[in-house]
Amino acid sequence: MGKGDKKTRKGKIARSSYGNSRPQGEKKKALAKKVAEKKA
Repeated sequence: MGKGDKKTRKGKIARSSYGNSRPQGEKKKALAKKVAEKKA
């Protein structure tokens, strides 16, 4: 699991792509909000 792995954050960064493991822009903020709500 590293730079060559398409499904990991490190792999997404290496490929300059985005997805579930590396959300982009507003999606990231919304995800962080959901996680915070679940913990509370």
